[in-house]
Amino acid sequence: MAITRNKKNTLVAELAELFAGAKGSVGAAYTGLSVADMQQLRAAARTEDVTIKVAKNRLVRVAFASDSKLKNADTSLLTGQLVYAFSSTDEVAPAQVLAKFAKSHPALKLIVGFDNTGSVLDTATVTALAALPTKNQLQGQLVSVLAAPLSGFLSVANGTQRGFAQVLSQHAESI
Repeated sequence: MAITRNKKNTLVAELAELFAGAKGSVGAAYTGLSVADMQQLRAAARTEDVTIKVAKNRLVRVAFASDSKLKNADTSLLTGQLVYAFSSTDEVAPAQVLAKFAKSHPALKLIVGFDNTGSVLDTATVTALAALPTKNQLQGQLVSVLAAPLSGFLSVANGTQRGFAQVLSQHAESI
C-alpha cells in the first residue's frame, strides 16, 4: 500500500532528525527476517538506547539532501531493503547491536554506516566497529589498568606486615 505525500514528508523529516542527532548510524540488509525477528531486534536495540527505523532508500537520500553535513555523502551503498540503527549517545552501539543480532539471524547483513560528521563507512569498517568493546567495557579496562599499580603496592605493603606478624607469632610459640 502506498503512503501519502504527507506521511513521506513526515518520515523524511524524522529521518533527517535521526541522522543529524546520531553519533553513529548503520544500515543493514534485512531481507529474510520475519516480523517477529524485527520485533526482537527492536527490543534488543531499545535496551542499548539504539533506535531502529525501516525506510526506503529514496527517502533516506531525500533526508540526506536536507542536511548540510550529509548532503555530499556517498549513497551508492544504499541498495536493497535496509534497516537503519541510530544512537545519539554511542558511536559504535548501532553496529554492535546489529552485529550481535546478526550472529543469531544470518539474514541480517551489515552494509553501511555514517558517523556524526557525515562520513560514509563501508561494510568492512562497520564490521570492525561492531567488534570493538563497548564503552562500559573500555571504561572498566581503563580502571583496572589504573588500579593495577596501586593494588600491587598494597600487596607488597601487606606482605611486609604479614611477614612481621609471622615472625612475632613464631617467636611467641618458641618461648
